[in-house]
Amino acid sequence: MKILFAGCGDIGTRSAARLASDFDCSGLKRNPKTLPDYISPLAGSMADLDRLVEVLDQDFDVVVATLTPDGFNPEAYQRAYVDSAKTLASAMALATSVPKLVIWVSSTSVYGNCDGDWVDEQSPTTALSFSGKLLLEAEQQITDLPCPTVIVRFSGIYGPGRTRMLDQIIAGKGRPAQPEQWSNRIYSEDCAGVLAHLVRAFDAGKELESLYIATDCAPVTQHDLRIWLAQQLEAELEDEIVEQKAIRRCSNQRLLDSGYEFLYPSYKEGYQSLIDARLK
Repeated sequence: MKILFAGCGDIGTRSAARLASDFDCSGLKRNPKTLPDYISPLAGSMADLDRLVEVLDQDFDVVVATLTPDGFNPEAYQRAYVDSAKTLASAMALATSVPKLVIWVSSTSVYGNCDGDWVDEQSPTTALSFSGKLLLEAEQQITDLPCPTVIVRFSGIYGPGRTRMLDQIIAGKGRPAQPEQWSNRIYSEDCAGVLAHLVRAFDAGKELESLYIATDCAPVTQHDLRIWLAQQLEAELEDEIVEQKAIRRCSNQRLLDSGYEFLYPSYKEGYQSLIDARLK
């Protein structure tokens, strides 16, 4: 089976590492020279329609899109997600070969503020932020593609190179216990694990849902998370009042029901591995 990782950055590369022993993995990005040897490099951009048609004509069975905006602003999100989704749709209409499956990475930010309530795949999307609204627009483009599709909504990703929270704890930045500010997280290796799990399930002929929330098993308040981290790092915290506009708890039950087993089922296992690596 041939797999194309479109926008093959950190998560795409980690996913391919889990699949390359059994499948032919290619990575599409502007500078593919940075890709490891187990990924066949393809130079190009999701914004380049002609190039994308050429790539799709190489008969890929699965396309996994792990795109990253180059800034946190409406223009960057429009380019990375909405424009890329539209270009992919146009390319599939022109290409001689259509993939059997497209997996599209999105975000739980599409749910907006749920006042701390639980959300799952059946929950309404009430995005208020520009990012959530544009991600939803891109999701609709993908859902309308002429092939089976799976949307994966990741919660807050952390891991190697994504240590902003640890830096804040070392700087002494705490959060008050009230009002409760919920945090949903997933370790980057589990992001890769989820995508590889879905690809393998598809290859095995298993029926996939069209939407999965990918988050770990332990939503936690910002207060409790930071207190625990401070204890591990022997740091002193001072509570800061910071407005959190999106408060919700995300359920991963559908993903668990599919058979996925988390490497880091909670923030404790995930952050402890980062702390251990930092202390080496």
